[in-house]
Amino acid sequence: MKFDVLTLFPAMIDSPFAGSILGKAVEKGLIRIAAHNLRDWAEGRHKVTDDAPYGGGDGMVMKPEPVARALSQLKVDSPGARVLLMTPQGVPFRQSDAQALSREEGLIFVCGRYEGFDERIRSMVDAEYSLGDFVLTGGELAAMVMIDAVARLIPGVLGSSGSALGDSFADGLLEYPHYTRPVEFEGRRVPEVLLSGNHAEIARWRRRQQLKRTLRRRPDLLPGARLSEEDRRFLAELKQDAADEEA
Repeated sequence: MKFDVLTLFPAMIDSPFAGSILGKAVEKGLIRIAAHNLRDWAEGRHKVTDDAPYGGGDGMVMKPEPVARALSQLKVDSPGARVLLMTPQGVPFRQSDAQALSREEGLIFVCGRYEGFDERIRSMVDAEYSLGDFVLTGGELAAMVMIDAVARLIPGVLGSSGSALGDSFADGLLEYPHYTRPVEFEGRRVPEVLLSGNHAEIARWRRRQQLKRTLRRRPDLLPGARLSEEDRRFLAELKQDAADEEA
């Protein structure tokens, strides 16, 4: 998959993807990440990409013409790519979005700066995304986070084909706790079930830990999670135990 990032600061994009897992994925040709300077599509001596807002107000607004010209060319170079606008007004980016986007032919990220975009730019994109209810100085960090989340789901990028299957949010729940050596550390032991070699019991323990952790930390996720009847019974027991403790 190819990731194109349209930005005023292309140098921001290169370094984070030069090493580690994504760097190896680039070397293997599994993904391509290209940063494009929006000023390359701006006109005039000074390559202006922003202007004062009509109606007055603070800050500068990103002009529509450079973005339109850039997207026209990038779509030719990456046919079938989905265009994403990074904006605090976008829908919150979630794991389910990463999974869906990992199946696209390519992604083009439009990163803003200053006060925001000319409203007409919104008609040029396929979707708008936000990392949360806060404001960044630009869309580059949001684009990089999304690229990382999407790229790791592309087959072959992670070392193990199943590495992403147990991630938090992969099935709507938080991930179960992990342990490694030593067996005991500062008086705290690894749960015996993980040392038993009984894979069925380990799977059952892990699932219940997911349910416990999600109920305690992110109960808002449960209505949208994929739950079996056994899961629902276990959650009902947990809730009853909590009610009994409070009584």
